[in-house]
Amino acid sequence: MKKTKRQETKTAAAAAGAPRPIMWWPWVSAGVALLVVYQIYAPALNGPFVLDDRYLPYFSAHTSDRFGDWVGLLRPLLMASYWLNFTMAGGAEPFQFHATNVLIHFATALMATLIMMKLIEWAGVTGKVRLGLAVVSGAIFLLHPLQTEAVAYTAGRSDSLSGLFYYAAFAVFLWRRGESIGWLEALAVLALFACAIGTKENTLTLPALLLLTDYFWGRGSVKKNWILYSGLAVAAVFGAAMVWRIIRNQETAGFHTEGITPAMYFFTQCRVIWGYIRLFFLPAGQNIDPDIPLSQSVLDHGAIVGLIGLGGLAGAAWIYRRKFPLAAFGILTFLLLIAPVASFVPIKDVMSERRLYLPMIGLLLVCCEFLRRLTFARIIQAGAVVLAICCVLTYKRNQVWASPVTLWEDAVEKSPEKYRPRFQLAYAQFERHQCPAAVRSYEAASKLQTPDNELLVDWALALDCMDRLDEAMDKLKIALQRGETAHLRTQVARIYMRKKEWNQALAELDTAEKLDPHYDVTYLYRGNIMHIQGDVLGAARELQHALQLNPDNEITKAALAQLRTR
Repeated sequence: MKKTKRQETKTAAAAAGAPRPIMWWPWVSAGVALLVVYQIYAPALNGPFVLDDRYLPYFSAHTSDRFGDWVGLLRPLLMASYWLNFTMAGGAEPFQFHATNVLIHFATALMATLIMMKLIEWAGVTGKVRLGLAVVSGAIFLLHPLQTEAVAYTAGRSDSLSGLFYYAAFAVFLWRRGESIGWLEALAVLALFACAIGTKENTLTLPALLLLTDYFWGRGSVKKNWILYSGLAVAAVFGAAMVWRIIRNQETAGFHTEGITPAMYFFTQCRVIWGYIRLFFLPAGQNIDPDIPLSQSVLDHGAIVGLIGLGGLAGAAWIYRRKFPLAAFGILTFLLLIAPVASFVPIKDVMSERRLYLPMIGLLLVCCEFLRRLTFARIIQAGAVVLAICCVLTYKRNQVWASPVTLWEDAVEKSPEKYRPRFQLAYAQFERHQCPAAVRSYEAASKLQTPDNELLVDWALALDCMDRLDEAMDKLKIALQRGETAHLRTQVARIYMRKKEWNQALAELDTAEKLDPHYDVTYLYRGNIMHIQGDVLGAARELQHALQLNPDNEITKAALAQLRTR
């Protein structure tokens, strides 16, 4: 057969050592994907901080921009990333934090694509089919609605950023130049592993994943890669010591978690893991705060069925590892990566969607096992349909995350008997001056659990907002019966101030000062009363003292400015 002129030109250019043409399509595809993912997450980009966000440094009114005030021994790289956002935005600007989360998620999806490409190649899939499977898998990782919590939730950055470092380390390991890893590659893996551990502790599984990969695919051994594994062993010891120090004393995650024993948590997770798998394949009913009953024993709530199912799944993966290598490796990888958050170490919230962020790659490998038998065109067609569905669902989920009210309304609808969603909804409604709705929500929450002082005080504020002052006072008096604090006494004083009963208000403030002489609100309220009564010098003295105790209190500053004007 004669060669065409174009083929002869290519052959001659190759023989002459001519440079290969630049591959432009990956760059264009990545740029389009970045634009798409920002559009999909657009509704939540300006969403306010919620839940755990409010306990992080950037939310505090006393936050400084000094690097040392942010970064310590606990998750230093995560905190450094928050510090960068805070300094670049000149404060706690939600858009800056959320936009960074989307960018981190996009970079993680690129790493996932590289990982999938190499593993698919090792499974014997080549050419366009390999490329199609890898790109579709990476795109699903990028656009799957189950990723929303890790991206739209600012505190979810611990999962996405640690996932980026974890996947990057795994990609370097997979794309090494030979069976044995070189010094530079080993150092890169170790450095990325350290970054992952410095972001979130569940990434401690990386050494086990690398060992599993070498053994499963037969691409290396501990002996050949001794440079890497010796370094990982040392790093793993330090990482495990750090993790143990954290979980040993934590009340929300660790062996001191109230009301949950390791056995109860394990039995519950035997059910929860199947919930994660269901949400991956059928992402309906997503919920920031699911109501999951605890399994007190292996027979409670069908935990034994989940346990037998997981054992059967792992056994099938091992038995059929040669016939279905991608699915088998994917199942083993998924179970390994989910283990730190779904095994024996109790976590107060027994289920959270963002915990599937890192293990999702295992489920994507299972999908690739069945798609690999299709032609390239069919893979692209099926992928386009799945991705279109993902885009719609993820966009709708981001609309829910756009506001705390819509987020907690959604949670209340799906977990109607759970206390926390009701309480959080009430608080969100009060913040937006939806006082009647907030009062109704606080009342509903009080029927689900004996009200604590936090609920009673917030409930009183909502009643105060509606001018139901006597009812507000009743809630505060119930709270006072459980223990006095300066904050409670000042809230009682505030109700008396609203009633213009100045003597009673001053008496409550005197009591508050005795309970805590460093509580600035006491002096703010006393200064306001003195101002109203015409004692300008006394008011100035009290307000200045309040400002000394809390220089960031904008209300005190405004009161002083008004006093000076007078």
